[in-house]
Amino acid sequence: MSLLDKCYNFQDAKRAMALGHYPYFRVISSEQDTEVIVNGKKMLMMGSNSYLGLTNHPRIMEAARKAVTKYGTGCAGSRFLNGTLDIHIELEHELAQYVGKEASLAFAAGYMANLGTISAMVDRGEYIVTDKLDHASIIDGCMLSFGKMLRYNHNDMENLEDVLQRIEGKNALIVVDGIFSMEGDIADIPHVCDLAKKYNTSVMVDEAHSLGVLHETGAGATMCCGRTRDVDLIMGTFSKSLASVGGFIAGDTDIIHYLKHKSRPLIFSASLPPASAATVLEALNIIKEEPERIVRLWDNTHFMATSFKEMGYDIGTSCTPVIPLHVGNVENAFGMWKRLDEEGVFINPIIPPAVPQNDCLIRCSFMSTHTRPQLERALDKFKEIGKELHII
Repeated sequence: MSLLDKCYNFQDAKRAMALGHYPYFRVISSEQDTEVIVNGKKMLMMGSNSYLGLTNHPRIMEAARKAVTKYGTGCAGSRFLNGTLDIHIELEHELAQYVGKEASLAFAAGYMANLGTISAMVDRGEYIVTDKLDHASIIDGCMLSFGKMLRYNHNDMENLEDVLQRIEGKNALIVVDGIFSMEGDIADIPHVCDLAKKYNTSVMVDEAHSLGVLHETGAGATMCCGRTRDVDLIMGTFSKSLASVGGFIAGDTDIIHYLKHKSRPLIFSASLPPASAATVLEALNIIKEEPERIVRLWDNTHFMATSFKEMGYDIGTSCTPVIPLHVGNVENAFGMWKRLDEEGVFINPIIPPAVPQNDCLIRCSFMSTHTRPQLERALDKFKEIGKELHII
């Protein structure tokens, strides 16, 4: 028996490929926009996290070009040693101001920001309390730490209080998504903060899907509910509304100073490429100058949510641009993906273990730059195929 046998014996994905029911690692040969080219075919993109449609904005692409001309393509080292550029410092200052904190720290990936923050903040004998539907990067950060992870039922504040009562008197960090990436609903941050204050625990909010989406400035769920002072750590990614790749953590100056010297994923990985830093800075400028992008995003969101519900789709508790269609079993999910793909609509099927058995999703996400004719064309296909497959 060899360590490698599990690789050679893994056949699940190959069987799906053979049946033509493999919806992953699809190759896009165009820019990430409201329409993309897949296998030479133009498709309506209904599954992108580019909520503000900035990934191909001329100013952002020009900012990336200028950064490469000035700094080159990479830093050839970690932030801790030779990889800190002046553009990183500028970016961290702007990000901290944007989310209402004293300081911030940029990582090469949003995943790394969660991994590097949680693992450094929570020591042996301390606790991390997470929502059961928190993102995988949060869970992995918990696993890398020496603390103990405790979970509470999704957005269930009574269950959260039960958990906090069990560890009262112990150091703990509550970590919660601002917008939950599959369900599309929003964390009850005010209640979380009230309980944290009652039980003397700290709070971290992952704003990956809420930056550029919630609050009139796009500063996220924490700012939207007016609890910036009560949330100790605010994490965000650059790969969604901010049109790049990377992530950051923001908090008090002393907390960020501590993370600079204790976060192993920061210290032992290469720093954010210059072009990525430059594109995020320009994206922040555009968001400030063009608040109408957020308005259009919400117009499209409300239009699609209302239309789906009127058709008879179950969108669960979604109240954001992430709109899941609950379609039941795996056969329904793959069947709907396949038919939508044939009709030129790009969506993402979500199956176990990412979701419970028989509660598979067609995960849709919408952009500020989707036009009404594009959305209406997609809705025609959702209606036709939903009826064809007896989902609505």
